[in-house]
Amino acid sequence: MLDARRHQVLQAMGITPWVRRVREADAPSLAAPVETPAVEPPAARCIVVLPAQLPARTMDVLGRSLHAAGAGVARAGRVLVADGQPQSPVPHAPAYLVFGQAQAHALGRELPAAVMSRAHIALVDAPEALFAGAEGKRRLWAALRQLRRALAAAGAD
Repeated sequence: MLDARRHQVLQAMGITPWVRRVREADAPSLAAPVETPAVEPPAARCIVVLPAQLPARTMDVLGRSLHAAGAGVARAGRVLVADGQPQSPVPHAPAYLVFGQAQAHALGRELPAAVMSRAHIALVDAPEALFAGAEGKRRLWAALRQLRRALAAAGAD
């Protein structure tokens, strides 16, 4: 239905759609089944550790700042910490962005020392400090720059 409508609109505009020809040698054979290799989920490249139950305004500002730092940071996994314990398992990653001392302590309790020594851990103020003044925002931007550099050095961004 959409193809017919698209064809009508293109014809009305005077555009002739081109179709790429498929050689018989390139066409997939119907007799031979195509085997798909087992795909493992990609390893986490960056993890953001946040306190649980943040206000919507704070989450919105954090989301925009992570998005501004680039795709590698914007797609980072999130781990929420409540009462000093992560609410989900903390995956091993080459970089962590941790908001606040309580979340840093929780991360330190969950990760093995070998993983922490290899990882780049950027510690910033608690999310509430973002609205306290310009200094908290400056520290966040500096940490995001460091995080991008660490991901680029690791070949992840």
